Amino acid sequence: MTVPDDSFQAQARRGELMHADCPSREVLKHVTSRWGVLVLVILSGGMHRFSDLRRKIGGVSEKMLAQTLQGLEGDGLVLRTSLPVVPPHVEYRLTPWGEEAAALVGGLADWIERTLPQIMAYREANAEALAD
Repeated sequence: MTVPDDSFQAQARRGELMHADCPSREVLKHVTSRWGVLVLVILSGGMHRFSDLRRKIGGVSEKMLAQTLQGLEGDGLVLRTSLPVVPPHVEYRLTPWGEEAAALVGGLADWIERTLPQIMAYREANAEALAD
């Protein structure tokens, strides 16, 4: 008979999102942040350079895009390839884990876009009630 291991290492093996100190929360933050979702959705279409990503993601600053890519790369979801050319050329693509995550958040993004007209109509119809 094995005794359950309640140590931090045991929790980290599977992840326990409801525990405040679980490292899965950091991954959740990277994947589900506004910029993380958009990066994953764009990279699901294939390799992109930093400037391509910035151009396609309206409103993201260079700093936020760099931080987002670093977080996703650190989690093993994005692969950064630096090519030895002049000027420097860096490409980003999804890893297999990144492809899996992109499919999941892509479904959420699709639902938001499909449902947006109803959501906006709801907001407009309930603007006064929501302001209280």
